This record gives sequence, structure tokens and C-alpha cells, in this order.
Amino acid sequence: MAIDLKSLKPANGSVRDCKRVGRGIGSGDGKTSGRGQKGAGSRSGAGVKPGFEGGQMPLQRRLPKRGFHSPNRVESAVVSLDGLDLFENGAVVDREALRKAGLAKGRGPVKVLANGEVTKAVTLKVQAISAKAREKVLAAGGSVEVVPL
Repeated sequence: MAIDLKSLKPANGSVRDCKRVGRGIGSGDGKTSGRGQKGAGSRSGAGVKPGFEGGQMPLQRRLPKRGFHSPNRVESAVVSLDGLDLFENGAVVDREALRKAGLAKGRGPVKVLANGEVTKAVTLKVQAISAKAREKVLAAGGSVEVVPL
């Protein structure tokens, strides 16, 4: 018999039957179904909102708020110089080429940073590049073009 998803079962004793409440006095969970006699806990729809601490000032309001988070922030995909050695000498390296090579993730702009060394002369067409990375690419015989997204 082959092992497939249909033949998998949980280990013996690891899965319990669900608790059936409100099924008579003899079950131990009849009548009030384990909710007690009266009060908010016995009513349907009862419960507290997430973060409610019984009237005490909630943690979310006790902690200081600092700084500003722009809703329009653009996250750049960061590429290191040493990753550019994947490409051939004289290759044109743009955003799509970096994505296909697995060096840049996401849909945003690409920024090249000067981590490592570049040994091949490549033509870079990216949205942003650090000054040190630009120097290293030009020193290796390549060229840099900053293009808009």
C-alpha cells in the first residue's frame, strides 16, 4: 500500500472528540453549558475587545508614541556589487535582469550598494546607486546609468 495524504492519520490519543455541552444533567455540562448562572459571561456575544484590560489604561495607550511613518514610503531592493559577477563582461544589467538572477526581490526600485568588489565591466541601468559603488563600477571599466522607475 502506498503512503499518500489519504492514508495519514494522527497518532492514537492525540486528537480528542469535541466537548458537547448542553446535552443533559448527567453529562456534567448540561443546562448552563459550563457558563455559570448569570452575568456577561453567560450571555451570547459576551467577551472583551482585544487589548481591553478591565478598565486599566491599556498597554497600547501607556507606551510613548515617537516618530513618523510615511504611508508613501518606497522600499528599495538592495543589490551588492559582488552579485554582479554573475553577469558576463559587457552585459547590460537592469532591473529585470537582476530580478531574473534572483538578486533583487519585489516590484520597487533597485539600489546598488558597494558591498564587495566587481570584477567585470557591466553597464548598470538602475534607479539608485551609492557613490562608492559607482566608483567601483567605473574603475572596473563599466558604466552607470540612473533611470527612473
